[in-house]
Amino acid sequence: MDELARLIVERMAATDRRPFLIGIAGSVAVGKSTIAEALRARLADGPGRPVVAVVPTDGFLLPNAVLETRGIAHRKGFPESYDTAALTGFLAAVRHGARATAPVYDHVTYDVVAGEEQVVVDVDVVIVEGINTLQVDADRYDLAVYVDADEGAVVGWFVERLVGLWTASRHDPDSFFHPLAGLSEDEVRAMAHAVWDAVNGPNLRQHILPSRDHADLIIDKAADHSVLRVRSQPR
Repeated sequence: MDELARLIVERMAATDRRPFLIGIAGSVAVGKSTIAEALRARLADGPGRPVVAVVPTDGFLLPNAVLETRGIAHRKGFPESYDTAALTGFLAAVRHGARATAPVYDHVTYDVVAGEEQVVVDVDVVIVEGINTLQVDADRYDLAVYVDADEGAVVGWFVERLVGLWTASRHDPDSFFHPLAGLSEDEVRAMAHAVWDAVNGPNLRQHILPSRDHADLIIDKAADHSVLRVRSQPR
C-alpha cells in the first residue's frame, strides 16, 4: 500500500483536479474494499492530510425486490443488475466537484438500504471501489486501479468469506444468510463453489477481467493476500 499511496500522491501533485478520483476494480472477494480502506488511511495521514471518501459501487445495485421482479436475481453482480445511470451521474457530480450522493448497501441483509445515502462533498480524494468500477465511465477517473490474482486463489477467498457470513448469520435472523443456518459447513462450501461456477466465475471472465484493460495500475496479489507488485500500463 505504501508504494500505491506514493504513486497516487505523485499523480495528485501533478494535477490540480479536485477531488482526485480513483477507481478500484477487481473480482468478487479479491480484496478491493480492504485495499481501498488501507489506501484511505495512508492518504489521510500523508502530505496535506487530504479528506478521503471511499464509495463502494455495491450501493448502485438494484434492490433485491427489483431484481426478483425482473427475473435477474440469479445475475446479481452482472452489469444489468446495477443502476448504471445513477452510478454515471454520481461520477459526473464528483468529477465536477458538486455534492454527490450514493446509495448504501448492507452486506448483512445483502440489499440496498432504502432511504439511506452516503453524501460526498468537500473532499480531496474519492475512491470508488467495486467489481464494475472500470466498466462504467472509466475515463472519468484520474487513476484507475485493478486488483488481480489467480482465479484459484480468489475462489478460495470467496468460499471462506461465505463460510464466515454463514457462521455469523446463525445468530442473526436479519441476515440474508440466516436461512442457511441448518446446513453443514461442507454443504455451505459446496454451495459457495456452485455459486462461483454459475455466477461469479462467468461474471469475472466475461465482464470484470476485461475491464483490467482500462486500468493505469494493476495490483498483483499472492495466494496469501500479500501484494506481489504494483505495475503500470497505458490505457
